[in-house]
Amino acid sequence: MREGAIPISPARLRQRRMVNLVMTGLCTAAALAALLVLALILWELVIRGAGALSLDVFTRATPPPGSRGGLLNAILGSLSMTAAAIAVATPVGVLTGTWLAEYGRDSRIAGIVRLFADTLLSAPSIIVGLTVYVLIVVPLGHFSGWAGAAALALIAVPVIVRTTEDMLALVPDQLREAAVALGMPRWRMIAGVTWRAAASGILTGVLLAIARIAGETAPLLFTALNNQFYAYDLSGPTPSLPVVIFQFAMSPYRDWQDLAWAGALLIAAGVLLLSVTARLISARGRK
Repeated sequence: MREGAIPISPARLRQRRMVNLVMTGLCTAAALAALLVLALILWELVIRGAGALSLDVFTRATPPPGSRGGLLNAILGSLSMTAAAIAVATPVGVLTGTWLAEYGRDSRIAGIVRLFADTLLSAPSIIVGLTVYVLIVVPLGHFSGWAGAAALALIAVPVIVRTTEDMLALVPDQLREAAVALGMPRWRMIAGVTWRAAASGILTGVLLAIARIAGETAPLLFTALNNQFYAYDLSGPTPSLPVVIFQFAMSPYRDWQDLAWAGALLIAAGVLLLSVTARLISARGRK
């Protein structure tokens, strides 16, 4: 026993070990239960979804009941709205996160911005959809893919904001001080030093934002609605994979239900791919 250490009786030591053993067992059991549920969900998704996959899923539009068809129009609509949302959310989120990390920091305004970002991050997506419905859909008088993209952008922005701020906060201040000592203006220091140092983390945040909005259904029901045909113009009702999955899964038609399983598998595979890519980029950035 070290000099000055408080002595512990053998009974007390055994009690602590027992408590530690019990808590470790409970935590392990909870983790295994969660993994079991996730594995069952993924197993059901793979079995049903893989059986429904075919070339028609990627080459044909959504069909009427009893007809041959696929999900191509819904896939293209989802990609279009997601791309438009990320194109808006990325610069807004990165610049806001940069201001919080480099300029605002502990100021009162920065605290308010963080509060709004955290609130929007945890807000139910259906609330975002209703807000965009009131602000965009009602004044325009019709549903549109642009309204859907706006709702998805509102969901993606706080994810990028918080990730960007956290990644920039990890950049050592010594790098900033060295750049300023060389005569760099502050904007040049941010663009040339801190952004480059945190680039992998910021890109990871963007990928996580894409994964976050890829499967959103509720906001699109109130904004983009749906379309059974190809929608090359986002100014009208636009098909999307999550909404098609929702509608086809609720239908009594077996062929529509099979397409819903195929679409759910596609979204799950896409989200998994984005998550793995984000982890690989983050791990490479730490090296």
